[in-house]
Amino acid sequence: MNTLFDKHNKQLVKVKSGQIRYMMNEVDWKDRLFAITGARGTGKTTLIFQHIKHHLQGEKALYVSLDDIYFTNHRLVDLAEQLSLNGVYHLFVDEVHKYPYGTWAQELKNIYDFYPEMHVVFSGSSILQIYRGNADLSRRAIHYELRGLSFREYLAFEGILQLKPLSLEDILQHHQNISVDIIEQLHHKKIIPLFHQYLKTGYYPYYLENRDNYLQRLANVVNMVLESDLPAVERIEYPTVLKMKKLLGIIATLSPFTPNMTELSNNVGVTRVNLPKSLEYLERARLVGLLRDKNKMATMGKPEKIYLDNTNIALALSGTHADTGNMRETFFFNQLRAKHQVNSTAKGDFLVDGKYMFEVGGASKTFRQIANIPESYLAVDNTEYATRNRIPLWMFGLMY
Repeated sequence: MNTLFDKHNKQLVKVKSGQIRYMMNEVDWKDRLFAITGARGTGKTTLIFQHIKHHLQGEKALYVSLDDIYFTNHRLVDLAEQLSLNGVYHLFVDEVHKYPYGTWAQELKNIYDFYPEMHVVFSGSSILQIYRGNADLSRRAIHYELRGLSFREYLAFEGILQLKPLSLEDILQHHQNISVDIIEQLHHKKIIPLFHQYLKTGYYPYYLENRDNYLQRLANVVNMVLESDLPAVERIEYPTVLKMKKLLGIIATLSPFTPNMTELSNNVGVTRVNLPKSLEYLERARLVGLLRDKNKMATMGKPEKIYLDNTNIALALSGTHADTGNMRETFFFNQLRAKHQVNSTAKGDFLVDGKYMFEVGGASKTFRQIANIPESYLAVDNTEYATRNRIPLWMFGLMY
């Protein structure tokens, strides 16, 4: 157990206190048991260590990763017992989907039930379904998902501007005043070049390490998700992984597109029945986004459109010449669905919360497609200021 504390302390020293992700203030850290999931590279581990560094320095805490060799011959529940006996009541468990015994859910339930003084935070892949299995965590564990950087966070990470998150209602009701206020705060900087740089290389925090090789590193991370994380969570075989890679490759070439499920299943080599499940895996892995009709069940049937999850992945997988219109729609869908229900719609591009209609486009975009529709708006690129129901696209990146 001492080796675990040594590793914990070495990582804690390296953690930078710098920029803090939005979720730091959304999590109720006093809860006895909760999960933080998210795509690989969104900063879950950093978030945990920043909390430990800022709030638990005077208390005893331990961070462990369940892919550590220590757990090849030690059980998590036994570690919790030893920690409790030694007065350590804050346990942070990372990479739970890599636990070699496959019983992480049951053991977390046992820790919750038998060690009431213990506070446990566990984290893992966004693919993880924390409530699935024999252990009933649904009554015990709260679930948070950490998304990639919003445009608001990107501006803060770049040291350009500190802004509070805006609600969608704030943006829809006050977009003209908000846009003027933000542009004035930027002084000599221009919002549009900053926004376009974010679309290229600003979604995952590790872009700060080296922007030059960021897209290649992101492509490698995508490969790791498919080859390592997905099989660890879903226990799928390697031939299936290869088909998933092929499916993602097709999506990357065509995204966003309205799929012909029979043609797509034939091209990938999976049955028409199994294709929706494969798409669901990719969506839970935060590699794609599936736009559905609000009147259809979320996991049934074909999606109306398939997008890559975010604009950075779009560039990493489809090359640096991704279609501008696709990038705009991908950004809007990605940012809005973090906090809202986003569905397809017959006339516009997106229906949000079953109420607001949006058409996404460039500065010359008109209301022709959504004319005379109540609560309809244009989200327009290459525009600094809002006017009436024309809202700059970049403003929809300020919501978390």
